[in-house]
Amino acid sequence: MPEESVREKSVREESVRPLERGLAVLRALAVADQARAGDLVRATGLARSTVDRVVATLARIGYVREQGQELHLTPRLMELGNAYLAASGLSGEVAARTARLADELDESVSLAVPDGDGVRFVTQAARRRAMSVAFRIGDLLPAERCAPGALFAAEWDEAAWAAWRARVAADPEGRAFPALPPGPASTPPDLTDRVERSRVTGWALDDQLIEPGLIATAVPVRDATGRARYALSAVSHTSRHTAQGLADLVLPRLRAEAALLESLPTAQATYAEPELTEVQESATADAKAELGPGFLQSLARGLTVLRALGRARGDGLPLTAVAAATGLPRATARRCLHTLEAEGYAAHDGRLYRPLPRIMELGYARLSRLGFADIAEPHLRQLTGRVHQSASVTVLDGTDILYVARAATVRVMSVHITLGTRFPAYPTAMGRVLLAGLPEAERARLLEAAPPKPLTRRTVTDPAALHRILDRAAADGHATADEELEEGLRSVAVPLRDAAGRVVAALNVAQHAGTAPLEETIEALLPALRETAAAIEADLHTAARFNGVLMP
Repeated sequence: MPEESVREKSVREESVRPLERGLAVLRALAVADQARAGDLVRATGLARSTVDRVVATLARIGYVREQGQELHLTPRLMELGNAYLAASGLSGEVAARTARLADELDESVSLAVPDGDGVRFVTQAARRRAMSVAFRIGDLLPAERCAPGALFAAEWDEAAWAAWRARVAADPEGRAFPALPPGPASTPPDLTDRVERSRVTGWALDDQLIEPGLIATAVPVRDATGRARYALSAVSHTSRHTAQGLADLVLPRLRAEAALLESLPTAQATYAEPELTEVQESATADAKAELGPGFLQSLARGLTVLRALGRARGDGLPLTAVAAATGLPRATARRCLHTLEAEGYAAHDGRLYRPLPRIMELGYARLSRLGFADIAEPHLRQLTGRVHQSASVTVLDGTDILYVARAATVRVMSVHITLGTRFPAYPTAMGRVLLAGLPEAERARLLEAAPPKPLTRRTVTDPAALHRILDRAAADGHATADEELEEGLRSVAVPLRDAAGRVVAALNVAQHAGTAPLEETIEALLPALRETAAAIEADLHTAARFNGVLMP
């Protein structure tokens, strides 16, 4: 038997079936607007009992949220795509430079990587216009229908060209690419001709290959071996430029930026990080003990291995490093890696393993469009169910707080506030948390810009007293307001911070003051508020690691 066939048989024999099934369920959820267990049974062909166990496992590790009978992917799932992006060398500096270039050119700018005979987007800075680019980070386009495709196809071998021809013959309309716009596909120019032109010119053009009106210019960003590592593209519309006019405008800057990106140092791998994943393996064992046969431990372990591949830089990670990073036995880690390789999510050169861009199909594109309120709202509903009071999130807008997310409870007496409501910041718990998170000079400027006025008999209006309250809020990590905005209304709030530690929003629970002392209310609400804030922050940090989260 040929050596390759022996290897393929070995991979099949060592595959982890629960991991295969879990990945199939995640793929089905990634393309569904909303799904129930029955929908997943039809989409995957798995038995209902198997789907239920997969869903229970994914929910337990935080990748799926059950809302009634509907199943939703959670932002935490983005850590799988983040693993690929980290291993690919993408950094915050690269993403920030892409955004600055988009501002400079006043056009959408993206980075894409090759993925088989397709092109997958890994960074995008879109311009906010009535007509703008709708592709998402993680979306996959066929090589023949976009500018980067010609750059990547220039490096295909004959086997890759044969695979492309077979795919086009079997699927001429590109139905395997959900990111393509709906409707009949136009016949694109011959890819081989476009490849030859790109070899001569060093750049590629998309003249309405995807849909009428959309144009793009792309240049390669090469690695140390000279292969195209990324394609850097500027995208516009024929209402603004002709295709050639766009190229004439953006090519000098694209080439200069590509040269700079090529000169950035590539982060080196670090293997000495076993502590976190040992904790994760312990949590997996605890979940197995808690849920029994309903928890697929091998699925959870396989996803842990996939996350660990995010530590790979350059050529990849050896098996020993993967096993050490996950706390798994070498044999278990190897079986998981073989399954990931067979499923197209990892590659192996005989010694080292690295993640592949196909990982991004596991919900990243759908989740990358979540805004801050989308991330917060599920946690607010859980908090409301826990404390039986309404919960809200606000941001600071000038001297006011602005309500951007809310979960209300149904009570005879409840706090009625709608999204978009504004209140002065100084007499509210959330406003105090937000003001406390500012530099002292900015805090003082805002208090001077809107001098405090008495709204109730208990409103604190003395500037010195307010500054002491804000200092205390900054030190304690929470703030209160007891009948200062409105008679009978009491609130406790905590900050929400971004990955850099900056206060970006505030979370509160508001209720009727009643007769209980304020300290008793704080003691009852603060633990739940802090746990909810930590959960929102974890999702926000995951979602924003390589992707801009839209803030209100």
